[in-house]
Parts: sequence; C-alpha cells; structure tokens
Amino acid sequence: MSVSEPGLRALALVVLAAWLLTACSDGDAPVEGPTATMLAPGHPGEPNATVTAGPTAVPEPAEADVTFMRMMVVHHGQAVVMSELAPTRAADPRVKSLASRISAAQAGEITLMRDWLRRNEKLPATGHDHHSMPGMITPAELEDLESSTSTTFDRLYLTLMIKHHEGALEMADTVLADGTDTTALQLAKDVVATQQAEINRMRALL
Repeated sequence: MSVSEPGLRALALVVLAAWLLTACSDGDAPVEGPTATMLAPGHPGEPNATVTAGPTAVPEPAEADVTFMRMMVVHHGQAVVMSELAPTRAADPRVKSLASRISAAQAGEITLMRDWLRRNEKLPATGHDHHSMPGMITPAELEDLESSTSTTFDRLYLTLMIKHHEGALEMADTVLADGTDTTALQLAKDVVATQQAEINRMRALL
C-alpha cells in the first residue's frame, strides 16, 4: 500500500516530535549528544524540507537560587539537630511528634538540595559565617536547649524553632523574588507552605 506525500510529511513530523520528547525527558539535566537531521516530505510539487534537532540547552541557575540552596542545607541541618533532641528531652508528646516530622521532612530536603548543588556544580565553599543566616540559633542557645528537659525543653524548643522557621520564610521569599530555577522555586514554595503551618502549630502549643 502506497503512502501519500502529505502522509509521509505527517509521519516524519510525528517521529521528530517523539524524538524531541525522549531527548528532553531528563528534566533539568541538559541533553547532550549529536544533532539529528530528518527529512520532512514537502507538499506535492514542493521540495522536501530538512529538519535538524539538536541538544536542548538549560540556563544556569541564578545567583539567588544557588545562595538559597547552599544556605538552606545548613539551615535545615540545624533544625534536624534541634529536633533530634526531642525524643529524650521533651515532655509533651505533641512536641515530640512535631519534632519528628520536622526532622524527617528537612532531612529529605537536605538530600534534594545537595543533589541539586552537585548536579549544578555549585557545592558551597567553606568558611562561611552560617550563624548570620536569618533564624539561625546561636551556639549558646543550642547549648541551653541541649541542657534542658521536660516542659522547659518544650517551651524553649518551640520558641527557638519558631524563630528558626521565620528565618527560613525570609530566605524563601528572597529566592521567590529573585530566583529562576524551577527546582529552587518549588522548594521555596514548599518551605513557605509547610513552615508557616508549623509556626502556627507551635504558637498554639505555646
């Protein structure tokens, strides 16, 4: 059975579209490899057209994206340290439950952010003053939390974690205003939604 010229042209375009979808299936990762040249038959009486598809370039993340990811790895890390104290020090089971959720969620986000930094070759430099980040608690405050127990721990943990979360919201607002990377922006939106809800919960517990 013969295939008409318009049918051949349509078939070639369908094959090309399928190739492009496959080539772009890696999300944020840039597509590497040689270009592909395909023949698209023209209409009757017209010459065939040559269509070339090449690698898809992915733009570099903005400075705001990189700064957010680097700082939030450390910021989340401190929240995990604080929350891991709760099982043996907290008195209120609701505080223990909240601390467990914060620890699990932020540890997972740390893994995501480190993977993003490695993939974009933006691993942080050493020697940065992490205590200058919004919401970070001081070494003295962490020492007080470590030495407290029972209801004293509960109140201090909630007070410090509210401050800590508010700092995360400030950093998220900055990248939402200045960032361009899809992953960084989505993470910032998740931080705003999740941590604002937790702030409300912690204020109610206080």
